[in-house]
Amino acid sequence: MADTNLFLSKSDLAYAELRGRILFGTLPAGSRLAQYDLAESLNMSITPLREAIRRLSSEGLVTVETHRDVRVSTMTSDEARQLFEVRLSLDPTAAELAALRRTDEDIATMRAAVGKLLPVTRQWGEEALKAHRAFHQALYRASHNDVLIGLLDDLWDKSDRYRRLGLELPPGDEPRTRDLQEHHQLVDLIEDERATEAARLMRDHIAHSLTATAISALEDREGAHTA
Repeated sequence: MADTNLFLSKSDLAYAELRGRILFGTLPAGSRLAQYDLAESLNMSITPLREAIRRLSSEGLVTVETHRDVRVSTMTSDEARQLFEVRLSLDPTAAELAALRRTDEDIATMRAAVGKLLPVTRQWGEEALKAHRAFHQALYRASHNDVLIGLLDDLWDKSDRYRRLGLELPPGDEPRTRDLQEHHQLVDLIEDERATEAARLMRDHIAHSLTATAISALEDREGAHTA
């Protein structure tokens, strides 16, 4: 369990822990949540756990079935596409605003983050995904729009399950040199205050993301199940 925060309720702690396990894939899509076992492992009663489950249900991350049977929500091409479409709109906006508002400190943070990037492939796995997220978070914060930052952080979280699916597909084994180069180019454009070009490159960057790759795979999988 994550380090206990005295300012969080047990329900908040259960929510954060379960949400992290779902997004990270420790609790796989479709798996049943053994509520009493989870409550015991989290050292709490069933009540705060159920409160956490209600919050996760409202976010669409778990499905509450009959007789209080709770399962991690399945991954669908429809949800992946919706997440992808929103990011395709908001990420370019963040890049554009970052180019207009960035400070020297923002640039330094982005330069440090881009220097730690690794190819997002099976070989580098979670380490690469963590570095990739750190870069995008640095870019989002350079927009200096708290509402936009919050929306994009949430979208990134919800896309994580699909991003990991994309990582497991055969294209994930190919050297993603273009992806790495685009991150460096984005920082250059933002530093040079070339807002329109930064937004255009970001849109193209998202269009070729792991979530986009996962959409096609899920569509194929869903088609096979209905055939």
